[in-house]
Amino acid sequence: MPAHDHLKAEAGANGEFKRQGNAFTTPFGDAPGELPVEAGRYRLIVGKLCPWAHRQLIVRELLGLTDAISVGVVDPIRGENGWEFTLDPGGVDPVLGIHELREAYLAADPGYDRRPTVPAVVDLTTGAVVQNDYHRLTHYWETAWAPLHAPGAPDLYPAGLRDQIDEISAFVFERVNNGVYRCGFARTQEAYEDAYDVLFEALDTLEDRLGRSRFLVGNQVHDGDLGAVLLESNTAHLVAHMHRARKIVVANLFGHLAGKGKHGRLRRRIGECGVDRLIRPVGLANARHKRVAVGGLFLRVGDRDRHLVTV
Repeated sequence: MPAHDHLKAEAGANGEFKRQGNAFTTPFGDAPGELPVEAGRYRLIVGKLCPWAHRQLIVRELLGLTDAISVGVVDPIRGENGWEFTLDPGGVDPVLGIHELREAYLAADPGYDRRPTVPAVVDLTTGAVVQNDYHRLTHYWETAWAPLHAPGAPDLYPAGLRDQIDEISAFVFERVNNGVYRCGFARTQEAYEDAYDVLFEALDTLEDRLGRSRFLVGNQVHDGDLGAVLLESNTAHLVAHMHRARKIVVANLFGHLAGKGKHGRLRRRIGECGVDRLIRPVGLANARHKRVAVGGLFLRVGDRDRHLVTV
């Protein structure tokens, strides 16, 4: 089924975007039935326009897992059958030997008929996808993969804060990270406007929270902060998905981004997800959905140093 047909299948009765569930959710661990933790056994497939994929790259580097888990990158623009490895010589991933990510999904389940998604983890012993539960995947890198962490790696998912981290992560996941998709893939004006209201209420909530505290939870950077850090990626989606509804001033959110960027490796990974590089492919991917943006045509985003980005 072509990629655009999959998206049509994810539309609700009122035109709202209803994200498909993840098919491969087996956790990593050492219990029976879990995915074994082994350096060099898995390949993480990402698309750099995807906020959840970018989140995996950040955590992988911060924890020192770059040698243990290799990375493949798909083209930012979907092909007829979904994500393709057209950035690689010959259009083939050099490790997996495949042109389309869909091939690794079919290797896991020959009857797989959903939309192949990134991030996805492929087992190199079989060439099959074994994990695509992107909302929880960073937790596995942070916990089950702890024996392979670099010395001095940060604790991004401290045991004493996990309930609070899970709560704020769920909020950011559904209302911000997924919120821009709910606007972008809405198929009616009503669904678009409803999703828009939820998204901007969430941004206001995060802005207020970060006006009172440097971190979303606790007093150090952790997994829950990364969803807000990825506002840079989501800003590209904001523009491409026609969220040009009003002036958006999120000084504290971008101050949060700048503060996290003081960590050298984190700053480098954030910088690789440039807004201007992402707007075009996201816009192309969603050009078929005709909606009227609510309000004006000016997007303004600033940080505590009053550095402004205008579109």
